[in-house]
Order: sequence, then structure tokens, then C-alpha cells
Amino acid sequence: MNVKATLSSEDVARACADAMWKEDDASKGLGMELVEIRPGQAVMAMTVQPHMVNGQRICHGGYIFTLADSAFAFACNSRNDRAVAAQGNVTFIRPGKLGDRLVATAREISRNGRSGIYDVSVTSGDSVIAEFRGHSRVIPGTWLPDTDIKA
Repeated sequence: MNVKATLSSEDVARACADAMWKEDDASKGLGMELVEIRPGQAVMAMTVQPHMVNGQRICHGGYIFTLADSAFAFACNSRNDRAVAAQGNVTFIRPGKLGDRLVATAREISRNGRSGIYDVSVTSGDSVIAEFRGHSRVIPGTWLPDTDIKA
């Protein structure tokens, strides 16, 4: 017998995030934390560790990009479609510093067919340190089998 579970969109977002997190060695390996997940939205945080600072003694931009990219990934995979990045770019505004807790807040701007656009703001305290825009593309497959989403 094939019984379908009916979940709210918030429950689906959490279940998709849990399934992704199990396999996300990169985000876990960098000490990231998934703070919040909702349909089309995600908040992730990471503390700048000594191995993350460059010769200027500021957070290497690649780590800031990676944090933003991870938040983007969780946001665009929150509706039970498997999605990957088609493009991403970042603008650095201020430096992140050793010991800073960086918070990346991703939100869906547009989702149409297989394509999506997401903006991610990376902050340290009250200061915005980077802005990221990512374009997603849905690929075959889902995170959760046999799931109906309640409207």
C-alpha cells in the first residue's frame, strides 16, 4: 500500500533541510549551523576560525562566499525539488574578522519553472559584510518520497 503523507510547506522545508544536512559534509566541516529554514528562505551561521583568515588577517572571501552559497542551497531546496546553483556572485562590502559570527540570510526573489533567483545577505552583528545573488536550476528528483504539500 502506498500512503502519502500530507505535510505543511514549513514541514516540507524542514524535512528537506534535514535530508540535505545529512549529506552536507562541506557545510558541517566548516562549522556552519542551519539556524532557520522556511519555504524559499534559509538562515545559516558560521564563526570565523583562525584557518579562515588570509594574509590581511581578515576572513578569506571564499569562506564568506561558501557560507552564502550554503544558505542559498538550503533556500532553493526547501520545496522538495532538487536544485543546484547555475550561477552565483558576491559583492564584498566589509571584512569579516577572526571570531566574528557571520550570518547568511537567503530569500527567494523569483521561482519560475526550473529556474530561481535568490538573494543572500551576510552580516556580522548589525553590519552587512557581503551581498550574494544566486541563480538555481531544478534537476530531476526530490528530497522526500510520496509527499503532498498542503497549500
